[in-house]
Amino acid sequence: MIAVDQSLNIASLLDAYRQRRFTPPALFEALQRRLALNADGNLWITQLTPGQIQPYLDALAGRSPEDLPLYGIPFAIKDNIDLAGVATTAGCPAYAYTPPRSAFVVERLIEAGAIPLGKTNLDQFATGLVGTRSPYGVCENSFDRRYIAGGSSSGSAVAVARGLVSFALGTDTAGSGRVPAAFNNIVGLKPTRGLLSTRGVVPACRSLDCVSLFSLCSDDAGRVLRVVAQFDRDDPYARALPSEDRGTDPYGLRVGVPCDDQLAFFSNDDGAPLFAQASQRLAALGAELVSVDFEPFLAAARLLYEGPWVSERYAAIETFLQQHAHELLPVTREIITAGGRPTAADAFKAQYQLMAYKRRCDLLWQDIDMMLTPTAGSIYSIEAVNRDPVRLNSELGYYTNFMNLLDYSAVAIPAGFQRDGLPFGVTLFAPAGADDDLLAVGDRLHRSAGIGAGAVADALPPPAARPGMSASKTLHLAVCGAHLSGLPLNGQLTERGARLLRRTRTSADYRLYALPVGPPLRPALVRTPHSASIEVEVWSLPSAAVADFLQQVPPPLGLGKVRLEDGDWVTGFICEPCALDGAVDVSAFGGWRAYLQSRR
Repeated sequence: MIAVDQSLNIASLLDAYRQRRFTPPALFEALQRRLALNADGNLWITQLTPGQIQPYLDALAGRSPEDLPLYGIPFAIKDNIDLAGVATTAGCPAYAYTPPRSAFVVERLIEAGAIPLGKTNLDQFATGLVGTRSPYGVCENSFDRRYIAGGSSSGSAVAVARGLVSFALGTDTAGSGRVPAAFNNIVGLKPTRGLLSTRGVVPACRSLDCVSLFSLCSDDAGRVLRVVAQFDRDDPYARALPSEDRGTDPYGLRVGVPCDDQLAFFSNDDGAPLFAQASQRLAALGAELVSVDFEPFLAAARLLYEGPWVSERYAAIETFLQQHAHELLPVTREIITAGGRPTAADAFKAQYQLMAYKRRCDLLWQDIDMMLTPTAGSIYSIEAVNRDPVRLNSELGYYTNFMNLLDYSAVAIPAGFQRDGLPFGVTLFAPAGADDDLLAVGDRLHRSAGIGAGAVADALPPPAARPGMSASKTLHLAVCGAHLSGLPLNGQLTERGARLLRRTRTSADYRLYALPVGPPLRPALVRTPHSASIEVEVWSLPSAAVADFLQQVPPPLGLGKVRLEDGDWVTGFICEPCALDGAVDVSAFGGWRAYLQSRR
């Protein structure tokens, strides 16, 4: 018997399967009862019948969580993404077609053992951030049905928040994978553009579209990402990207935040204090907050709808629009039809302006590792959006519209609750390739809030030992002497692209010696139980540069494993014991900097 409150986070389900507490068929039978209790709210367009689900269950026979990373994991699909044999509507019944084959990402998920429950509601043709623009009904917020769920991936977010699926697929062109996450207290990953194939997805702005992921926690999003982030040679917009290691621990990261006068909360009195609290929690985790001029990001954001990119929406459904314009909702028709007016000259002019904004924005990454913003400044009632659909939708894109234009990756994280009980969220973003690192830092920030996930207040599972996508690309190296920041040999790291991750100390099991060599003076770190804790810095060194760096390390020094005060083991400098003849024990100073200062 499956507990009524059984969590659907992926780690919990896989653990239950391994322990044989229940089987996938038993889970999906229980989910049918849970779905019946959550039949309101307009979150589904097509819900699969037990008969349609059975072939997916049958395919798991003889398999297990050991050979299928998403064995028996339920998921939902935004209804502009193809599932073989099930109608794709894009939120417009007259447009519907039944694909013979699933989208590339859906195929990868099913191959990994995941099982679809159905197709979810959306703003028509993924045009909107509100979740109200659907002939299938307004998708209601999972906390208060009077409020919007956010869009356009409204149904996917609500399905996760209500505990009906473990994760869901959305799409994100202007914020559709992040705004619904913020409004439903879940995680929303907008991957690097091109990292996930969009083959089998109804395009909105094809050059900008991303398949997005909704989940209860960052660990779950990371699990799914590792399944679907496969290069698709048949998708002309797919990219095989090296991942960028910006540090998976907040300690030592420089995180940009918009200047106070550039933060906008649109009459939401709870927004500013909640964002300040999230920023303070990130600082308490060891990040350094840096005030950043947000204007070039905002200028780029305005180009998305004020510029010619809306023409891509027009191009995506031009023939259908010319023949069936009356089948579109009035607000959707007005927005997309406007895309037929810009000229090719307008498009080129806007591209030139975008590149100027991007240059200004990209220069900021020389001084910061990530940015933190609200995901949306405010949340609105369905009634308010119906009264003023265009202006309020634009306000929801204040922190999101620039992301794909500037080629950044982003993750939306739950960050607390307003006094009216509605969720508030924040977003971390960085340049292309930082997806896994954003998830790791986002996970720490989410846990620091102590608020669980979704509308069912699902407790977060223990942190997973997630193999980062960038793990094989870098070496985390602890340095204790002349390679420390500002000291003579630090250039041997920075010249090879190394980045400072954090300043910390070893466990209390080391002695530090000053060797009788130089210049420059060099220390030796020797592990001796019950000794002292020594100051170190942990740097991320690109793997391609490790061999060259080792050529610069003279004997008797070498690399080995060093234990840090938090119990982690990292690669670090160690010394052959025979080299300690004539060395001076300087452990009492607690670190090499303090010892050098004493000599002055």
